[in-house]
Amino acid sequence: MDRYLIKPDSPLDLSKYDPDDTALCPKGADEGATMLEAETTALARHKAILFARRNEKVLVVLQGMDASGKDGTVRCVFSGISHVGVRCASFDRPTRDDLAHDFLWRVHSKVPRSGEIVIFNRSHYEDVLAVRVRKLAPKEIWKKRFQHIINFEKLLSDEGTRVIKFFLHISRNEQKRRLKSRLEVARKHWKFNPSDIDDRKLWDQYCKAYEDAISKTSTKNAPWYVIPSDNKWYRNLVVASIVNQHLTEMELAYPPPHFDPSEYSVE
Repeated sequence: MDRYLIKPDSPLDLSKYDPDDTALCPKGADEGATMLEAETTALARHKAILFARRNEKVLVVLQGMDASGKDGTVRCVFSGISHVGVRCASFDRPTRDDLAHDFLWRVHSKVPRSGEIVIFNRSHYEDVLAVRVRKLAPKEIWKKRFQHIINFEKLLSDEGTRVIKFFLHISRNEQKRRLKSRLEVARKHWKFNPSDIDDRKLWDQYCKAYEDAISKTSTKNAPWYVIPSDNKWYRNLVVASIVNQHLTEMELAYPPPHFDPSEYSVE
């Protein structure tokens, strides 16, 4: 999965990453479905051990253009495992109370507790993405936030949180297809937001903002991955595989009992 990893201090040019790539699954979607089932089974096993240990934590950050599939990734990758010890946090526009605090205030309270996996559907990165592109704050404000984010994620890592960040990379044509579907199919109307059209006009500016944010904040403790997402099945497979790769590296094992099982019996 290192083909999708953005190494620390590496410049990023998104035009060099193919959003339609399916290189790790050459036999197509049917093979991908089988592989995803194996990955979600492994993820459920890892999650059970993580929850039993109540020691380490995992934070999964999902970012991407509108219609890139953040909700779908959560649904397909994580819905097959027990919801005990798994949470999803979404970040809409900040409230007046949020804006009265520093930009990380509302985020810090949502990070995982011991034994949890938490998925951020959008995240603190909106404060160097949407805020930048839509000119909601001057450059001298949002530019400082890159280092604040690095420090914040280092704090989480030092306190036992594995941070894994994904940029769901879709093409402009695929976004057009998905947004049109939201307008044309009645059961998808709820997904459509008129502001998506405004953001689509700012595609190039968002690409530049993502390139800067990802390249500046991909660290050993909190790496970024650029995930090809034009094909939903492949996106889900790669995300699940990378999360499992990290959980395997953590060498999780069930905790030893705090009693001697041989001393007890159930009649």
